[in-house]
Amino acid sequence: MINRFTSASAAARTYLAGQPATSFLTARVSAKGIFTTAQHTLTILGVTALVVMAVFFVRPDLAKALSDSLNPAPEVPAVAAVVAPPLSALMQTQATAPVTASANAKDAPLSADDKALVGTQKQQQWVTSWLSKRYRVAGDAANMLVSTAYLTAREIKLDPLLILAVMAIESGLNPFAESPVGAQGLMQVMSKIHHDKFQEMGGLQAALNPVANIRVGSLILKDYVQRGGSVEAGLKIYVGAAAFEHDDGYGSKVMAEYNRLKQVSAGKKVPTITPMLAVAKPQPQQQPQQQTAPIAAAPSPNHDTQIAGL
Repeated sequence: MINRFTSASAAARTYLAGQPATSFLTARVSAKGIFTTAQHTLTILGVTALVVMAVFFVRPDLAKALSDSLNPAPEVPAVAAVVAPPLSALMQTQATAPVTASANAKDAPLSADDKALVGTQKQQQWVTSWLSKRYRVAGDAANMLVSTAYLTAREIKLDPLLILAVMAIESGLNPFAESPVGAQGLMQVMSKIHHDKFQEMGGLQAALNPVANIRVGSLILKDYVQRGGSVEAGLKIYVGAAAFEHDDGYGSKVMAEYNRLKQVSAGKKVPTITPMLAVAKPQPQQQPQQQTAPIAAAPSPNHDTQIAGL
């Protein structure tokens, strides 16, 4: 009896001693399986990511499509198409009176003095083509500027070629030119000084309107020519050099351009690029003497037209 009890106790101790080892072995096998599974999963994910990146690199359109689908752009309301206005509409002034006067002047029959002043339509076309090439202005824009200059010249009795010469030297036919001192537009009018002349055309904002600028600048130029007694003196006042001995060659530049336009309007072939060699050689003391010769010879018809309109 005692032996049987001793054998049962020994068997129980043996079972209890072996049980923890078996549990530990089972737990170790389970942890190893989890780590292995995780390693395989991460490997698969990494390889998949590399494949996707390679596909997106080869096909950027797919990457863009995926990005657009994940981040859709907000809906933008449809905007009505903006149609650019015609050039003629941009060239119109805000004032009705000057435009009406110009239109009436255009429709009225030409007198003998007017014909001598503005020339023929063919001459205007020659001048337009030459200015367009010389100053790289679109043909339609150059035609509008030249037509406006001729209509203004006919209305105020001033040589249109002189107006165009001043426009060319002052702004290079750029209607939006503005100097550091505030001169604006084609004829570089000091709008803050001559603001009263823009009142009937819509105020100071009309200073950059090509038609208004040409009209006001031409009126100022004619007034200065009358005040100075000659084209040269008027140009000197126009450029703001009335109180100085010299105008830094401004008058000679304008008159040289006027002479070129005169030749163009006569049907002569005048180069659009002016050589600069002849300008660098004369000495400063001889320069006024060289300027007076062409000025006295070329503007002779110009003086007649201006004096007739005074």
